[in-house]
Amino acid sequence: MVEQDKHRRGGPNGESNSDVAPDRQLAQKQEALPGEADGVEIRTTSPEEHINVLEEALTAAENRAQEYYQQLLRLRADYENLRKRVNKEREEFLHFAGEALVASLLPVLDDFERALKSPGDKVSDFLAGIEMIYRRLSETFTHEGLEVIPAVGALFDPTRHEAVAFEEDGEHPANTILEELRRGYTFRGKVLRPALVKVAKEKEM
Repeated sequence: MVEQDKHRRGGPNGESNSDVAPDRQLAQKQEALPGEADGVEIRTTSPEEHINVLEEALTAAENRAQEYYQQLLRLRADYENLRKRVNKEREEFLHFAGEALVASLLPVLDDFERALKSPGDKVSDFLAGIEMIYRRLSETFTHEGLEVIPAVGALFDPTRHEAVAFEEDGEHPANTILEELRRGYTFRGKVLRPALVKVAKEKEM
């Protein structure tokens, strides 16, 4: 009987749970929460501390950005120096590109000078000197990569020959080169100039 009466009253002063004020109920709940009394530390951050943390993070980010900017400046300076050096080397290469060829032609120039100063009166001696110069000049060009494009007797090739005349010919198949009017050359595999040729064509019936 007594226990039922306590259960009905609820509070220690005989008050029921429904009669307890809301503020008092909130206080009772807060007292029931674990806190420092239970050995648990509840740490709160003040606005000033939060601002300090943000300022430190901002300073660190600014320092990193400055480092990246300095690295970018150094990379740009290195690129500019490389570009200038490459341009200078390119200009020097183009300026002296023919140096080796000119040096190889100097002996031919010497032969011309000796031929012109030769006291010989015979035309045959002069022609022999010219022939010697021609052979040396041809050897020099061949050594540098110059080659003659085959013409007479070969089939016409529009990538290597230029037809300037056609002639009916019953002895050779059509498109056979009958005559070379100007010699053609390739330089290291590339057509330097095509050969001018006369080409055979079929007889008209």
